[in-house]
Amino acid sequence: MKTVLFLAVAVAAQAAGNICLSLGMRHLAAAIGPDPAPWTGLALLALTSPWLWTGAALLATFTLLFTLVLSWTDLSLALPVISVEIVVNVALAGWLLGESVSPLHWLGTVLVAAGVALVVGSARDQTPAQEGQPA
Repeated sequence: MKTVLFLAVAVAAQAAGNICLSLGMRHLAAAIGPDPAPWTGLALLALTSPWLWTGAALLATFTLLFTLVLSWTDLSLALPVISVEIVVNVALAGWLLGESVSPLHWLGTVLVAAGVALVVGSARDQTPAQEGQPA
């Protein structure tokens, strides 16, 4: 249960972090425009962007949670579960960012989700083998 909870929070943090980074970069692009002259202030704009700071903090949270999960479960289980974030990102990009998601894109996303379900459903023991004991 602990693994499921930590992975769910990690997926949510990663997806929210990606959305925040995307919003932050869109605001930066709108602020500087296509003319390269204002790009000198780009670093200052980036360092003062709450969207970018929030996105970075959320992605750091994801990394911490995922690292903790890897300390007690197999990578072969944890990594496919984390890939559910792809589905979440596509849904959030369409919903929150107004991005156009084609039917073919959705089909690929559903195939990713189906693959994740197969991997998670076939997981055996979620605990790494103890040192000195056969796996």
